[in-house]
Amino acid sequence: MALGPRLDIRQSQSLVMTPQLQQAIKLLQLSNMDLTTFIDQELERNPLLEREDTERGAERTEPAADASDLPVLDSIPPEAPMLDGMNAGSVEDGMDVDYDNTFNNDSAADCIDGEAFGQWSSKSGGSHSFDDGENSLDHVAAGEISLRDHLTAQINVDVQDPGDRLIGLHLIEMLDEAGYLIGDLAELAERLGCPSERVERVLKTVQGFDPVGVFARSLKECLGLQLAERNRLDPAMQTLLDNLEMLARRDLNGLMKVCGVDAEDMTEMIAEIKQLDPKPALAFDHVVAQAVTPDVLMRRAQDGSWLVELNSDTLPRVLVNARYYAKVAGAARSKDDKTYISERFQSANWLVKSLHQRATTILKVATELVRQQDAFFRLGVQHLRPLVLRDIATAISMHESTVSRVTSNKYIATPRGIYELKYFFTQAINSADGGESHSAESVRYRIKALIEAEGKAVLSDDRIVEILKAEGIDIARRTVAKYREAMNIASSVQRRREKSLEN
Repeated sequence: MALGPRLDIRQSQSLVMTPQLQQAIKLLQLSNMDLTTFIDQELERNPLLEREDTERGAERTEPAADASDLPVLDSIPPEAPMLDGMNAGSVEDGMDVDYDNTFNNDSAADCIDGEAFGQWSSKSGGSHSFDDGENSLDHVAAGEISLRDHLTAQINVDVQDPGDRLIGLHLIEMLDEAGYLIGDLAELAERLGCPSERVERVLKTVQGFDPVGVFARSLKECLGLQLAERNRLDPAMQTLLDNLEMLARRDLNGLMKVCGVDAEDMTEMIAEIKQLDPKPALAFDHVVAQAVTPDVLMRRAQDGSWLVELNSDTLPRVLVNARYYAKVAGAARSKDDKTYISERFQSANWLVKSLHQRATTILKVATELVRQQDAFFRLGVQHLRPLVLRDIATAISMHESTVSRVTSNKYIATPRGIYELKYFFTQAINSADGGESHSAESVRYRIKALIEAEGKAVLSDDRIVEILKAEGIDIARRTVAKYREAMNIASSVQRRREKSLEN
């Protein structure tokens, strides 16, 4: 067989990340604040884009039918689409909102220039190209961390239970600038639908966070947390904290009498008190707190179901100025002018289409989340059901990566507070009888309840596994031990020893 060169023609299919697809993906994961910044930049860059004005709504005209292969969507409808939380099928029929399949390589790709779609807004107000270039992370100056970010990072690492994380995030929002907890814990427990004891338990956990003394409810508690951290909270020091008003009056003789110490000890105790920080949170960056504006609103309908709708205040309202396009296109003479006008027109059309599909996708994902977490909204945090990205993606026929982008930096206002969409995902524990899986949070809650009710007969981890399997929960002993340790519950040996000492 002779060897020699030859030419072959082959056909193949491949997914091409066009600039339009890259922009659509970036728009989907932007928060509403970042999206507003991005839209402002596009309005400055593209003369054919304009912000929708209700007074000019009647003057809008459609562009010529042969001007573009892409449909022109002037703006997101002024009245945000509303869905029944239990019926996600009322989304516009035929609207494909899967960003991994919707945007294909079409004829418009040849008319889009890199400037319009090659940048996106950064949180600092600047812009970064898709290929980064000189705007990589190495060139971004690090800003001072805020107290909220510092505490949230610790919650994500140290608090394993998703329900407890939700409680902890609420506690963070109840802090003042000095780091003191303001507000009523009983009201928080009622709003979240959980026992007050659970809120108190989470509070004890977060009071161990850095900076020491944060989440205190009084000066006495703040100083006590710091002294306990230094292992200096002995009975005499505790008595001193109980009588801080005497220290303020400089009643040292009275303090020595109630504390049972001499003058030298009292001097040392006061010196230790002076070394403490009565306002532990002031060391952090205190920028003006920006209230979270929810992307999705949720409320109960008259029939008891949930109504889910987009927050119209966060929807960017931009449209293509078709009249101006027709005017400048007719006046263009040179080839460069015609090319520029065509590129701007295609860019504007694609941006409006991307914004509309972004809004529809967020609504679709949020509606399915509400449907699947119905028990949480009705009964409380202990009823969070196990949920992963795949569950939502399968239910609404989207890719998991699309659901992941939608649930990041998007918030929903519910009767139980404002939550980021991603917080409704929790791990699952298999059912022993092959039935419906159990939420990891609900299993932790059951383990805690068993230990609290054990009495003199201390339950070992193996015994807890047997009880849970009898209740239809398939769980390993090491998992029970992990959950128990995460809740700061001692082992059966330690609990048995403590009970024997009490007797």
